Amino acid sequence: MVEVTGGPAEAGPSVRGPRARTRSAYLRYVAGKVGGAAVSLLAVLVTSFFLFRLIPGDPVKYMTGGRQVSAEQLANYRKEFGLDLPLWEQFTNYCGKALTGDLGTSYQFRAPVIDKITEALPNTLLLTGTAFLLYTALGIFIGTRSAWRNGGPSDRLNTGLALTLYSIPSFWLGLLLIIVFSVGMGPIPGLFPTGGMESGGKEGLAYVIDVAHHLILPVVTLVAVEYGQTLLVTRSALLDEMGSDYLTTARAKGLRDDLVRRRHAVPNALLPTVTLIFINLGRTVAGVILVETVFSWPGLGGLFYQALSVPDLPLVQGLFFVFAAAVIVMNTLADLIYPLLDPRVGR
Repeated sequence: MVEVTGGPAEAGPSVRGPRARTRSAYLRYVAGKVGGAAVSLLAVLVTSFFLFRLIPGDPVKYMTGGRQVSAEQLANYRKEFGLDLPLWEQFTNYCGKALTGDLGTSYQFRAPVIDKITEALPNTLLLTGTAFLLYTALGIFIGTRSAWRNGGPSDRLNTGLALTLYSIPSFWLGLLLIIVFSVGMGPIPGLFPTGGMESGGKEGLAYVIDVAHHLILPVVTLVAVEYGQTLLVTRSALLDEMGSDYLTTARAKGLRDDLVRRRHAVPNALLPTVTLIFINLGRTVAGVILVETVFSWPGLGGLFYQALSVPDLPLVQGLFFVFAAAVIVMNTLADLIYPLLDPRVGR
């Protein structure tokens, strides 16, 4: 009786032990990734302060609007925005406020930087978010089919087209689309607006249609340039899985090729694609500066370009920090999701 009772009691820890060790390893993995992200954010905070002070130009002179002002007035402007303080004191003030969520006050707008970012963020998310969904779905769909038909005519055509479009500068493609489809060229009339987000004076459904009309060309530009990256990464990852034994076994069991691809090959080839998806998801907050500038889209990218031309140091610093933080956070989330897709990660 003693032996029978003692058997399960001794077996209990041996069953729970591996689970506890796996959980402990995952917690250490999470702590390492979160700690690394925090260090990266602090590094970005420091970099954003010193980097943009290398930009030539005097923001105080910009604030005067080119008017003739006395030295006393210039000194008052510098004092108002803390530009008269030593650099180390400006830095400590900046870091202290940033850690509490205060990114300073914009020189040109005379408004809190966080308010300007909040105002422009929805416009950027509308543009880059729409493009992100389209080029991610398109890249994964074409990438899986190209890998499955490796070396065939469709694979060569899709890969060649993706590489060509991926190598084209986004601003150049945007300008080309404006010339052809907005201004009109030859028999092609001007079908789309040259820029902006809306024509104005419209409400309800008419407003939605108007915004969608303005959205088409910049979204097409982003999708054309960005989908190739997702396609190539998905294709490469899937090709690495093609010779695996488990796929041969699945085919030997009589499963259709389409079913083998969807249920077995693609899920196991997703890790590199997941990384790219999360990085691109972080970039949806950053927006695409050149595309927003070319199409005069009132988002964070256009705001960043406008701030650089002054230079509006608080606004530039705040935008740079938000852009970098979005990418860092999304990249960290991708790292935390890896163990759910592949249990070998994080052990």
